[in-house]
Amino acid sequence: MTEQHRHDQMEHEHSEHPPALDHAAHSHHGFGTKASWRTAASATLHCLTGCAIGEVLGLVISTALGWTTGLSVALAVVLAFFFGYLLTLLPLRKAGVGWAGAIKLALAADTVSIIIMEIVDNGVMIAIPGAMAATLTSALFWGTLALSLFVAFLVTTPINKWIIGKGKGHAVVHAYHH
Repeated sequence: MTEQHRHDQMEHEHSEHPPALDHAAHSHHGFGTKASWRTAASATLHCLTGCAIGEVLGLVISTALGWTTGLSVALAVVLAFFFGYLLTLLPLRKAGVGWAGAIKLALAADTVSIIIMEIVDNGVMIAIPGAMAATLTSALFWGTLALSLFVAFLVTTPINKWIIGKGKGHAVVHAYHH
């Protein structure tokens, strides 16, 4: 293969258009009709990392400022989406994907996962009496936050497994991880 041909192929692979996700093209990666638990856990941990950064930052800021539960949750959710998408966008951009394509891929890869995680982890935080009102030096605050993220991981992993098995969710960015 000539250098020009290799360059042209790379440009095509990293264009603004996400790769097609048909069964035949991705069955060897576990994205056909069945995704592995390992793939689902990896995708969930990736998403959870961004969500956790945003969630922790949002709750720390709002707790330090003495905000209400509603404002605290709103800030945590906004920051969780921001950091969740950011952790997908940066590697895509590094792989040469243009901004429009990278944004489309990040939205397709992470939206459902982030929504589920945010519902679960904020639900746990709100459900534990006193957790949202606890101070930053409180074991109740940090213990509940850790528990909420763990529960979010447990709930989201099987959902991501199902979504990835359908060739959606994190499966849409898998081609760019090599």
